[in-house]
Amino acid sequence: MISVSINELLGDKEYKLALELVAGEKGLPKKIVIPQIQKPGLALTGDTSNLHPGRIQILGTSELNFLTRLPAAKRRTIIKKICHVDIACFIVTHGNPIPESFVEETEKNRIPLLKTTLSTATFIMRVSRFLEDKLTAQTAIHGVLVDIFGVGILLVGKSGIGKSESALELIMKGHRLVADDIVNIRKKPPGTLYGSGSELIKYHMEIRGLGIINIKDLFGVSSVRDQKLIELVIELVEWKPSEEYERLGVTEHTYKILDAKVPFLRIPVRPGRNLTAIIEVAARNQLLKAKGVYSAYELQENLTRELLNQQKEKDLPQGIME
Repeated sequence: MISVSINELLGDKEYKLALELVAGEKGLPKKIVIPQIQKPGLALTGDTSNLHPGRIQILGTSELNFLTRLPAAKRRTIIKKICHVDIACFIVTHGNPIPESFVEETEKNRIPLLKTTLSTATFIMRVSRFLEDKLTAQTAIHGVLVDIFGVGILLVGKSGIGKSESALELIMKGHRLVADDIVNIRKKPPGTLYGSGSELIKYHMEIRGLGIINIKDLFGVSSVRDQKLIELVIELVEWKPSEEYERLGVTEHTYKILDAKVPFLRIPVRPGRNLTAIIEVAARNQLLKAKGVYSAYELQENLTRELLNQQKEKDLPQGIME
């Protein structure tokens, strides 16, 4: 099951959650498994039946005001009951003061209690994006991801086939590198795939005989991007005279990643073939297909129509022809 720890939530900088640990440090390894957040609601009256253990529980101004207005004994009883549920963590917004009994019970039950200076609405928006990003299905694939004319193309194939060299030539033509060697892929609902590079080797490429190069430093910031929607997968394969390759382009093939299907092409590699030109044309053709224009289908229809017309002319009686 995909999950994210409270430790990772607390340490995040990208989404600017502005979180601070108040209590329950021993519970920081706990996992969040549900991307939706929750407000305790009825749980503050003592009914904990609707509390979901794998969710973040948000306490805004109204929730804390309700708690502080309760008699001290009743407040402590309700807090104890809530903390007996295996809550992932509690987060207090607006930087509101937290009742001491709440701090004590969360510490005792090893439930992380965090607070943020952000308003409830702003925090929910940011943390929802964080969870959506972290709790989506993901994988890593050996290949190269490039942005060509706005089309995200994932180049795959066996080691040494020429993926990085082709990508380098495309970059020199003005296209953009997303990732080389290892492409991290995340699936976002309903079935789109986004690829990005590893933080450790981002913007770097390995070119055999040359070594490691930094694309951003060599070609500038316009030559790279952090992530891209994957719209086409191209496999580079060694040319085999005995093997049949696509000639018409009528049959649509797909490549499955994380149960999502992406349009797929196999391009044979042999001396004299201009791979980068073929890949650029594949990107342009994909743009046409996205607009509903299928060149191979149109040609096939025209040929079929012409053959039918010729057949009809042959079938007509000679007198009618004259």
